[in-house]
Amino acid sequence: MVVTEEQELHARRSVSALVKVRARLWARTNIRNSEFGLCVTAAVIGAVIALGVALTRFGVAFFHHLLFAVPWDGHLSGDVHIERLRLLLVPAFGGLLYGVVAYLLWRWKPRDIVDAIEANALHGGHMSLSDSLRLTGLTVLSAGVGASVGLEAAYTQLGAGTASRIGRYLHLRRGDLRTFVGCGAAAAIAAAFNAPLAGAFYAFELIIGSYTLSTLVPVVLAAVFATLVEREIIGNEPIFVVYNHMNLAASHYLILAIVGFVAGLLAIVAMVGVTFVEQWSKRASLPTWARPALGGVVLGNIAWFFPEILGSGHGGIEYTIAHNPQSYELLLLLGLIAAKIAGSAISIGTGFRGGMFSSSLYLGALYGAAVAVIVQRLAPWAAASDTVYILGGMGSLAAGVVGAPMTMIFLVLESTTDFSATLGVTAAVIASVLVVRHWFGYSFATWRFHLRGVALHSPHDVGWLHDLQVANLMRRDFAVVPVDQPLSEVCRQFPIDAAIRVFAVNDKGGYEGYVDLTEAHSAARREGNSALRVKDIARGAEHFLTPGQPIRETLDHFIASAAETLAVVDNSRDRRVQGYLSEAFALRRYYRELEARHSEELGDNELFKLHHAASDD
Repeated sequence: MVVTEEQELHARRSVSALVKVRARLWARTNIRNSEFGLCVTAAVIGAVIALGVALTRFGVAFFHHLLFAVPWDGHLSGDVHIERLRLLLVPAFGGLLYGVVAYLLWRWKPRDIVDAIEANALHGGHMSLSDSLRLTGLTVLSAGVGASVGLEAAYTQLGAGTASRIGRYLHLRRGDLRTFVGCGAAAAIAAAFNAPLAGAFYAFELIIGSYTLSTLVPVVLAAVFATLVEREIIGNEPIFVVYNHMNLAASHYLILAIVGFVAGLLAIVAMVGVTFVEQWSKRASLPTWARPALGGVVLGNIAWFFPEILGSGHGGIEYTIAHNPQSYELLLLLGLIAAKIAGSAISIGTGFRGGMFSSSLYLGALYGAAVAVIVQRLAPWAAASDTVYILGGMGSLAAGVVGAPMTMIFLVLESTTDFSATLGVTAAVIASVLVVRHWFGYSFATWRFHLRGVALHSPHDVGWLHDLQVANLMRRDFAVVPVDQPLSEVCRQFPIDAAIRVFAVNDKGGYEGYVDLTEAHSAARREGNSALRVKDIARGAEHFLTPGQPIRETLDHFIASAAETLAVVDNSRDRRVQGYLSEAFALRRYYRELEARHSEELGDNELFKLHHAASDD
């Protein structure tokens, strides 16, 4: 028997498809349905993401070396000499190049890129890997041409997007997929700062939204393995390191609390500044692709006087900690603080991609150094180690901007291994977070969502509220009657105890209100009412639901209409009746889902299922 080339090709494809199916079945059996398998996969994800972080960091270093002549072992914001002409030209022309590239990519895929917080809060952990790679590349280009942005946005997007893609390949459940997104973000931050605890709590605070025993092991494993791989690549040193022990008295904690209070106000100024620049750039009537070039021109002129503001600020943090703040002029420190706030606002506000994590750390370090100088001059009796104030300024200002207090506390602890200094930073962090929450109410990420019209205050999973829609809940055992039909005919068709909803419709089938059968029979029995028609007793025509409305929105409609049951129509124009929904059933389903989500977070899913099985019986 002769086998043709087409038959051989078909056989190879069949074998390949069979292998893929069996591999996917094996993965689902040994990973999706196994807590141990999920944890092992999370560790592997952490190691892979560490390589991605290292590659991203190398890409930025390459741009800095090529465009600014920064040594390979140096940082753009550190103690390096940069030619004045480069300070002006690179951000301007780099901004133009970035704007054109970003515009072309948007024309190719005209959609917003979902980040890790939004994915976990609204989309059940679903992220696009191609979009994540696109954002990572744009952030590398932004930072590479000198924009005052942090790379953490690229790190977390790359890590979370990769983890989400792997989780979707394994067809993970919604809760497990959200955890995987947290694992990716934790691994990225842990690798970036060489701090596994800080990375893990970054995921708990900003990506997952809660700390539970079921998420602890995979998230920590991802962070630890990412840190181990990164240490093999770049060494054991974190982003900043302090070796000397710091003793603090009671007065120092009070001063640090005041430091945190002022840091919270500075954090608000920095976040609002980005919005102000965005509005200013839009009023400039420039095309979107030209705005980064304008931002680069302004940024370059500021960098002419304060070159330290370029880049994310890693080098500036190291330089500030390593040098005695008393050697700085106070006016220089205050000028650097103002320049860094302006530089970050201009960079992000004019369209450069990036975050404010490391930028806020550097801004906090400058602020802490200024505090150390002021305390030494005004109250030398209360002076502590200058490093304490620098760490307090870093932790408190970054906590206010990022909205992750425990992350900042652990970052200091892992970098100093000094419990006394960590307690002092904790006092500053708590004061800063309270100020931001009281007077502003948002972190930088959630503030950006607010400006886009997305009501999102935390990464807690509220996406199921959008998935639980009227179409999934409505009943279809209803009847419609013409609005001009005699009431006596309605009473003949539907007895008073008929377990069915009756709705009035016009000649085009449009909804005209509901009919209360008890009221209809009562009105028909009264003398002189033989001429009554359906339209005479139908009511509630202005209140109805549509199939695509989320359950949370329906509860507001019930309150506004003061009705126990509302009709569901196809759309607000045609208003053809599709079914109906009762307030009692909507509330019951809403609270049942709410309890289920809460039980999942507490890790008692099986107990919840047993409870409802018993109640259903």
